[in-house]
Amino acid sequence: MSENATPARRRLFDQAWLLMMLPPLFWASNAVLGRAVSGEVPPVGLAFWRWTLGMLLVLPFAWRHLRHDARALAAQWPVVLLLSALGIAVFNTFLYVGLHTTTALNAVMMQSSMPVLIVLMSLALFGDRVTPLQGVGIAVSLAGALTLIARGDPAVLIGLQLAAGDLWVLAAVLGYAAYTALLRRRPAVHGLSFIAVTFAGGAAMLLPFYLWESVGGNPMPITPTALGAVAYVALFPSIAAYLCFNRAVALVGANTAGMCIHLMPVFGSILAILFLGEQPHLYHAAGIGLIAAGILLATRRKG
Repeated sequence: MSENATPARRRLFDQAWLLMMLPPLFWASNAVLGRAVSGEVPPVGLAFWRWTLGMLLVLPFAWRHLRHDARALAAQWPVVLLLSALGIAVFNTFLYVGLHTTTALNAVMMQSSMPVLIVLMSLALFGDRVTPLQGVGIAVSLAGALTLIARGDPAVLIGLQLAAGDLWVLAAVLGYAAYTALLRRRPAVHGLSFIAVTFAGGAAMLLPFYLWESVGGNPMPITPTALGAVAYVALFPSIAAYLCFNRAVALVGANTAGMCIHLMPVFGSILAILFLGEQPHLYHAAGIGLIAAGILLATRRKG
């Protein structure tokens, strides 16, 4: 049993399509939860305790890998620090701040543009070229995401208006696009070592802002809602999602892995149908179909 379990787990962790499915599911739920608790849980407090708890939970499993990887992590500390800032401290904090003053529709739309921004970041930072098939796949997938966001009505997109929260979300999306493009520079260390260190780095960067928020009259409440929100975002949108996404980038590259972000409105629609009682419509099927077709095109390998 145990001799077959490890190879089986390794084969599972090499399935790019599966690894690309889970992060957008967890991130979609993160956005829904962040909006739901925005009136009770302060944004920096939620982000700080999310990463602090995430680091504490993953540390026992990462410890033996950290001992082996410590030298490699120290040798590339500027890259590790930059990735901690962009992917951990900036992205989720800015998203939670933005969700206080923008609609979920606007936030999802801007997050759905992330695959395009990842391609542009990869082009700007590393001169990456996009193959014609990848370009078609990205365009088809983006069309599917916009179909879901607009609920099949282009007038919804035309009528969108930017608020202050939208600018926070846009800054968050730009930060995560840069994080994804820069993941190729991460040290060649175990995935648990990497997320333990970046979670700790991100939490340390947020600490002074968390203290400022608390002293300024918006402390983190000790309530079932706050504790439940922190526990959920630490486990699923943090540990599980980052392990899967970082591995997907290693397997298929930033441009292709970034396309999984287009699945966020897919899972958002499904969660709304299942838990909020919303009715399925034809545009749901059209949008999901376009996104699936785009991902298949972009991930198709020659030969």
